[in-house]
Amino acid sequence: MLTARLVRNGRKAFGAARTFSSLPAEAHDVASPSPDTRPAYSHTPAGRNHLFVPGPVNIHDSVLRAMHVPGQNHRDPWFPEFYKKCLSDLKMIFGTADGTPIIFPGTGTGGWESALTNTLSPGDRVVTFRYGLFSHLWVDMMQRLGLDVTVIEGRWGDGAYEDKLAEVLKADTGKKIKAVCVVHNETTTGVTSDIGEVRKTLDAASHPALLLVDGVSSIGALDFQFDNWCVDVAVTGSQKALSIPTGLAVVCASDKALGCMKTATSKRVYYDFADMLRLNPSGNVPYTPILPLLYGMEQSLNLLKEEGGMPAVAARHHRLAEGCRAAVAGWGLQTLCREPRWKSDSLTVIEVPEGIDSQKVVDIAYAKYNLSLGIGLADVKGKVFRIGHLGNMDELMLASALCGAEMALLDAGVKLTPGSGVARALEYWRSTAKVIPTREGLMQ
Repeated sequence: MLTARLVRNGRKAFGAARTFSSLPAEAHDVASPSPDTRPAYSHTPAGRNHLFVPGPVNIHDSVLRAMHVPGQNHRDPWFPEFYKKCLSDLKMIFGTADGTPIIFPGTGTGGWESALTNTLSPGDRVVTFRYGLFSHLWVDMMQRLGLDVTVIEGRWGDGAYEDKLAEVLKADTGKKIKAVCVVHNETTTGVTSDIGEVRKTLDAASHPALLLVDGVSSIGALDFQFDNWCVDVAVTGSQKALSIPTGLAVVCASDKALGCMKTATSKRVYYDFADMLRLNPSGNVPYTPILPLLYGMEQSLNLLKEEGGMPAVAARHHRLAEGCRAAVAGWGLQTLCREPRWKSDSLTVIEVPEGIDSQKVVDIAYAKYNLSLGIGLADVKGKVFRIGHLGNMDELMLASALCGAEMALLDAGVKLTPGSGVARALEYWRSTAKVIPTREGLMQ
């Protein structure tokens, strides 16, 4: 019927005005359905989604190719050497020669649980900091596991207060505190605490407490020195700096932490270090691994090595973050983190002016520009938005996020000069740019 109608009316429609709008209404509706008749979010726009949340992050093309494999049997003879290499290569991102990496199919939250249950018993006293949603959630887990938790409260936007920790440790004359737990990079607030200073605080008090660190959004992107800082358990996740999909909880444990397994009475099954340590030395696992993610991790670690190892990787993240912070200053806004020593190189958390809802900025960015930014969480909901710049990231990628964020800020009613932030970032990146290795000949 539609074909006949179009032919019948064709002479009038195309012979006169020759415009699509001159077609009969019913033909127009069929040819281009009204947005109101389509399911929400069903339209795929041209270009790509610009992903700038602090995890999951962008995945390198070579990593995607490495993960595109058929099903395989991890009990075949090739697997043990492959798995042992995976474990060995992970030592680079932790900054360890002596620690023992363990890979659990799971998430960073599972890594948290493994750190606590393999080293502590219900009723044990632990000290931790609360300065964001993720540190709060770790506190909640500690309490639900039956630990006696002393929480040092902090401003959301500050890091771990070493002086307050020193006071707590000094008061513990009987050395009853079993562990100090710190979220290294608080993804809610864009804050990186100083784990080296936390270690110095423990040493100054001659305190034997374990040092347990959540490095979920820092390890693999920022400087991390497991051995030098005498960390006992560190935790990260695959969807952050490792730049692969969610699904791996990666931990590293010291000999001291492994020794605590003998006395720790917390219930554990899936996240029991003992099951892993019984089989990992021979390259085997107690239950089915996620092989595509292991292939992706292997390739991602290769890319970090080729870049020059963790010093070069950390320097790249710092440079990206400095450009982003320059843009924030150009907009006339502030980061939630005020103290320079705590500003994160994994992400930047930006306060919006009073009277502006930051959720509106995030919604506009996605609705109009296909840009995914991080929302404000919990206590800072509606007050901040987050730009993630960890993992597989370079200047031009981050510049697109700044362009989109700038447009979304303007659309949300924030008064700023168009181009003010982006120009600051570009100026900084141009002045600090180096030629990509192996392309030096093009600059002669």
